[in-house]
Amino acid sequence: MSDNKTAIVLGATGLVGSNLVQLLLEDRTYTQIKLFVRRTTGISDSKIEENIVDFNKPETFKAMIAGDTVFSCLGTTIKQAGSKDAQYKVDFTYQYEFAQFASENKVANYALVSSTSASSKSRIFYSRIKGELEEAVQKLDFSVIRIIRPGILNGEREEKRLGETIGIKIADFLGKVIPPLKKYRSIKGAEVAKAMINSVEIKSPNITETYELEQVFSLAINTK
Repeated sequence: MSDNKTAIVLGATGLVGSNLVQLLLEDRTYTQIKLFVRRTTGISDSKIEENIVDFNKPETFKAMIAGDTVFSCLGTTIKQAGSKDAQYKVDFTYQYEFAQFASENKVANYALVSSTSASSKSRIFYSRIKGELEEAVQKLDFSVIRIIRPGILNGEREEKRLGETIGIKIADFLGKVIPPLKKYRSIKGAEVAKAMINSVEIKSPNITETYELEQVFSLAINTK
């Protein structure tokens, strides 16, 4: 990938997204970084173009989704969203509509943070949303689609999540003693962000490549 590229980031205020923005600021491949957020990131840099938008009014920002690569890492929890319907809107509707507009605007590359448990047939609501989104975006007209499936995300968040902290410790312990559960162990948000950036650099005969946790760890340490 040549220099002077434009990165488009959806979910820049989250754990993965905030790490992603910092990595992109240091990456000379990308000379412009377009952020689409509901509230300001507070980042001031000549490479940053921050767009504060209402995701319920996509027609107001559709034309602005232009560049080379979309990095989609928007997400929430039922507790944060307040209901399953609200979570679905954030985790599926907003991301799918954004991806759809990007493909219509001829953005070539698309990288998505999904989940190790993603499946459209899952009985678990969260896993089913992720699986449905994976399937939906693969039907869009991108040249490159990279799906990143991390385990539990680990790192400093704006809000403390006690349950998640306990879950990380349990998942990491079980992953050590029960091999089939290794795919659920935690990974740092910064590692996922690095894997996203590196994934779109990889040449493949396939439009879509899906990376499971072990591959995500490997992607995170690859250098250009």
